[in-house]
Amino acid sequence: MDFDELSNRVIGCALEVHRHLGPGLLESTYDECLAQELDLSGIGFKRQWPVAIEYKGRKLHSAYRIDFLVEEKLIVELKSIDEVAPIHEAQLLTYMRHAGVSIGLLINFNTRVLKDGIRRFVL
Repeated sequence: MDFDELSNRVIGCALEVHRHLGPGLLESTYDECLAQELDLSGIGFKRQWPVAIEYKGRKLHSAYRIDFLVEEKLIVELKSIDEVAPIHEAQLLTYMRHAGVSIGLLINFNTRVLKDGIRRFVL
């Protein structure tokens, strides 16, 4: 599955979750429901996947946790906030670099229309 097909399928799952729940809930709720939707769609993923970082020649394990690693090639970072700030984008880009994954989605469920809360990133 290529990037466009995979990201479109994940976005479709996120849209389904948003259609049922709407905005205004905690990130953990959307996380749980998106996991269910990905599973129902047959999309492989790891949830709360630990990412090691290297610091002065030492590997620090579990320094960060990625919300979803999808099919080993797409990172999905979830938010439920009023507005996505540059620090949230930097967070996703940092996860992508340290995990060696070149594509990512930042999805903010706290929007009236979910498409306004989705951003794609490629390293």
